[in-house]
Amino acid sequence: MSIVKDEMASAAKNIDFDEKSREISALQAISPIDGRYSALTRPICDYFSEYALIYHRLEVEIEYFLALLAEIGISLNDNEIDFVRGIKRQGNLQIALKVKQQEASTAHDVKALEYVLKEHVAGSSLAVHVEKIHLGLTSEDINNLAYSLMQQRALRSVIWPALHQLLLGLSGLVKAERATPMLARTHGQPATPTTLGKELGVFLYRLTSECHELLQQRFRGKLSGATGTYAALQVSYPTHDWCNFAKKFVEQLGLTHNPITTQIEPHDGFAALCDCLRHLSNILLNFCQDIWWYISLGYFRQVARSGEVGSSTMPHKVNPIDFENAEGNLGIASALLTHFSDKLTRSRLQRDLSDSTVLRNVGVAFAHLLVAIRGLERGLRKLEVDRKALESDLSAHPEVLAEAYQTVLRASGSQAPYERLLALTRGRQVSLAELRSWVRSLDLTVDKETLLLELTPDRYVGLAAEMADVALAAANSLLVRHGGTQ
Repeated sequence: MSIVKDEMASAAKNIDFDEKSREISALQAISPIDGRYSALTRPICDYFSEYALIYHRLEVEIEYFLALLAEIGISLNDNEIDFVRGIKRQGNLQIALKVKQQEASTAHDVKALEYVLKEHVAGSSLAVHVEKIHLGLTSEDINNLAYSLMQQRALRSVIWPALHQLLLGLSGLVKAERATPMLARTHGQPATPTTLGKELGVFLYRLTSECHELLQQRFRGKLSGATGTYAALQVSYPTHDWCNFAKKFVEQLGLTHNPITTQIEPHDGFAALCDCLRHLSNILLNFCQDIWWYISLGYFRQVARSGEVGSSTMPHKVNPIDFENAEGNLGIASALLTHFSDKLTRSRLQRDLSDSTVLRNVGVAFAHLLVAIRGLERGLRKLEVDRKALESDLSAHPEVLAEAYQTVLRASGSQAPYERLLALTRGRQVSLAELRSWVRSLDLTVDKETLLLELTPDRYVGLAAEMADVALAAANSLLVRHGGTQ
C-alpha cells in the first residue's frame, strides 16, 4: 500500500498546488471536507478523489492487460512489462486530465480511460496488442476492483493508523486512572462507585473489539463480464478456464474473489464494512458524549492553549469543542454508512446505475470519520483529571453505600435490610454519620459491623481496577499484533 501512496504522491508533484492556491480552494469548497477540514482529510484524497479513482482504474486495466496476455500465451520481456506498469507511475496526473478530456466526448469514464491507455500503448512496441486492453470486460469489472482497492487501502493506510493512535492515547489514560475512584451515575443519578479507568476501559474494550472486526473485513471483487457469465472471454478463447483466471487475478490484487455475480459485484462485503464502521462510529459518538459529561461534572479539566478563546463574549470558557465536533462528524459518517449499506446491496435485475453516484461519495464518510478520530485524539491530549472533584463528588453521596449495606446484611441472614435502607435513604440526602449510626443500631457481629463502618464510597469500587486491566490487555494485544498500519 505504501508503494501506491508513494507513486501517487510523486505524481502529484507534477502539478503545482502552492499553499495560497490550496487556501483559496478551501475557502471556495462547498463541503468542509474539502474546505475547513482539508488539512486533516488530505490523506483520504489519495484514495477517494476523482484522480484516485482514475489511478486505481488504470492500475486494474494495466494489470489485467498483462495478465490476459500471459494467459493467452503472449510473452512480454521485462522492459515491455516495466513500460506498461510505468504508465501509472509516470505522469499519471496528466493521464487523469486526458481521461477527463476524453470523457467529454465519450460520456463514459471507463471507456475514456481505455482509449487513453490504448493511445499510450499504441506508440510502443506493444502496439500490435493494443486491442487486448479491456478485452472481454465490462466497465463494472474495472470499477468494482478499483473501489475495493481504494477502500482496502484507505482503511489500512489512513483509518486504522488513526484508530491505532486513538487507542494508544485512550490506553494511556485507562492505565493512569485504573484505580481512581469515581462516582458512577445510572439514569443520571448517583450510583455504586467505580473507577475512572474502568469506565474509560469499557470504551477501550468496545473499540478494541470493533477494530478487531474491522481488520478482519474482506474486500471482494469480480471479473466476469457484462452479466457475470464470462461470455465474451469464453467465446473468444473457449479453451481457457476463465473462472480460475478471474480468481487468480482478483487474488493477485489482494482481494477476495466473488465467482457468482450479475454485472456488478453485489457489495455485500462493502455493506459489512459499512456496518462495522457505523458501529465503530456509534461507539466513538457515545464516548464523546460521556467525556462531555465528565468535563461538565468537573472530573476533567481541559488544558487552555495560549491564544485560543472559548467564546466570543465569555472570556472564561474552555469548551469541549473537540468532542462536540467529533460527535457531529461521527453522526454524518454514520448516516452515510447506513445509506451505503442499505442502498448498495440492491440493484435491479442484472444491473442498474443507481449505485454509481453513491459509490463516489464513499470517501466522504471515510473523511468525516477521520476528522472525528483526529479530533478525539486531540481532545484526549488536552484532558487533565481533577482528583479533588472526583473525591468531593464521592464524599457528597454516601447514600451509594446503601447497596453494600443491604447486600452484606442479606448475605448474613438479616431480615428485609433492603426495605429498611429504602426507608432510610431513598429520595433524601443522608450523611455518612447517619449511615454509621444506623449500622451501630443493628445487632451485628463485630467483624460485620467493622466492615460496614469502615466502608467509604471511595473504597466501594469492587473489581473496577481489574476490569480496566482486562481492557488494557485486550487493546495491547491488538495494537502489538497489528502495529500502526496493517
